[in-house]
Amino acid sequence: MSLSKEGKAEIFAKHGKSATDTGSTEGQIALFTKRISDLTEHLKVNRKDYNTQRSLVKLVGKRRSLLDYLTKVDILRYRAIVAELGLRK
Repeated sequence: MSLSKEGKAEIFAKHGKSATDTGSTEGQIALFTKRISDLTEHLKVNRKDYNTQRSLVKLVGKRRSLLDYLTKVDILRYRAIVAELGLRK
């Protein structure tokens, strides 16, 4: 369920500046997107897991706030990450 160090480094290398740049907005959004997709798959099997459902809603809110921040700071970076990750907005 959880990501390994290598998996996280791969996500940050692909979407951030480097594999060790864990603070970049794009890297955080990509990591949250991966975790959201994993939790969504878990909830398809375990419908009554309400703790996981709550953490999923919290993660979606965190990702949304980061996307809002990126919209205010640099709209081109926002559009690039949304297109790259296949997010709706």
